[in-house]
Amino acid sequence: MKSLNTSLIVFASVGLLLLTACSNATEGSNSTSSPANSVAASPSQTQSSTPNTSTNETSAKSDHSQSSKGGQVVETGTYHLEFVPEKEANGTHLDFYLQKGDNHESVPNAKVTALVQLPDGTQKTLNLSYDAEGKHYAVLLPETAPGQYQVKMIADINGETVNGRFNFNK
Repeated sequence: MKSLNTSLIVFASVGLLLLTACSNATEGSNSTSSPANSVAASPSQTQSSTPNTSTNETSAKSDHSQSSKGGQVVETGTYHLEFVPEKEANGTHLDFYLQKGDNHESVPNAKVTALVQLPDGTQKTLNLSYDAEGKHYAVLLPETAPGQYQVKMIADINGETVNGRFNFNK
């Protein structure tokens, strides 16, 4: 009887380990969410997840989910989204890098909108403009209230919608 209980515990433990490994490999960003969805996101949604690859594939490719501008990164499909909030005296400057492909080529022809949930729960919609010199989209969020801000960036690229969720504290 004792060996049956031990075997059952070992079997259940191995099953949980396999289930955890499989669920980590299938996490990812949702690039088809509608703009009507709530802006609030958990911290795990602001991080990029990529499927596990073999060691040989990993060493042959660079890690595209790493930040190149010091911001938060979301990888969705062939797009690399990076969000960099910069605090200023009159608000927060929001920089958004929209890049495509393995070379992270800038996408200059998108319509980018930020849905921002303020610390008090109200929402604000901001249209970002493209800065050709910096190769990114930018806008000033004229809010100075302290707290956590939830940001959903929505990019319309020739009819294709790509979005990412980010947050920052002020």
